[in-house]
Amino acid sequence: MPTAWALLSGVHIRLMVSRGLKSTPYQNPKVTLGKPTIVILPEWKEAAPGPKERGIRLFTVHVRRGPPDVQDPGWNSLSKLNCISACIQANKAGVDEALMLDPQGFVATCNSVNFFIVREGEVWAPRGGYLMRGITRANVMALCREHGLTLRECDFYLTQVYGADEAFATGTFAGILPVVEVDGRAIGSGKRGPLTQQLQQLYTALVEADVAGGREGAWEDQ
Repeated sequence: MPTAWALLSGVHIRLMVSRGLKSTPYQNPKVTLGKPTIVILPEWKEAAPGPKERGIRLFTVHVRRGPPDVQDPGWNSLSKLNCISACIQANKAGVDEALMLDPQGFVATCNSVNFFIVREGEVWAPRGGYLMRGITRANVMALCREHGLTLRECDFYLTQVYGADEAFATGTFAGILPVVEVDGRAIGSGKRGPLTQQLQQLYTALVEADVAGGREGAWEDQ
């Protein structure tokens, strides 16, 4: 069990907000009583170091990301049945994450993290229409621009993923994870690529600088 001082680092906090209590189990917000309910779940846990070097494996699932008029991908809501279904299919396939396509068949995102590929020294990110525009995703894209790496937000398809030199996923908890296999096909050398490793180092430095700045530094950036 970590000591109180140890909890100063490695703490993962999940924030959830609901409409609040209801007078009866019914979906209509009219029956909500009082103010919203805010739940803050702090948990001490750290991302395992192995996947950051060893990488993860993906499987393209049949479950698609829906269009914004079905479910706005910008809402980080608990209504994620399609992502959970995708996750279950990935579990059955024996891999780490599901790779999901958009309604037109282009690559969109994973079930819980965002996805990038690297082709001929360029970083490709799926367009933002069918994915959560995550904070880590945005930070990685900003790092690419800041350090002179060519970044493209574009539509691309699975065969371009299979032929990529590298691939990686981004998320709040794990940061940047190499993707070494998709649908049983090795990506590039089948190991973490040099550009992915470079971005991992840049992202780690960014997080450490942000943490060192403390609350005061965070407010100064606003």
